[in-house]
Amino acid sequence: MKKTAIIILSDPKAGSEEAMGRVFNALASAYEFKHAGEDVKIIFQGTGIRWPEQLEKADHPIHGLYSEVKEYVHGLSKGCVAVFGTEVSGYELLNENEVPGTPGLPSFLNLRNEGYDILIF
Repeated sequence: MKKTAIIILSDPKAGSEEAMGRVFNALASAYEFKHAGEDVKIIFQGTGIRWPEQLEKADHPIHGLYSEVKEYVHGLSKGCVAVFGTEVSGYELLNENEVPGTPGLPSFLNLRNEGYDILIF
């Protein structure tokens, strides 16, 4: 079975069409993989850790799509949450990559070694 990890880095605070376009396309990709029966993980990293708080809001334009793929959210970067801050209730904090001076970040090496293709948005 093909496996894909989708990393979302775009920042909702940018307020730009580009930031919205990136998260929309990331989630649309996850939706496509889901319906193809493939293994998919969504990881929010960098300032992208701010997205789930926004996407949880029922009036957000991408809320419906997010609801369709939310079960595939693997987690948020623990180090990025520490640096950029956000509401993380209900999400796992990922910290397998023990970068000195941080509480850790998700491990792309582990994902690759587990056979995941990595897409970054």
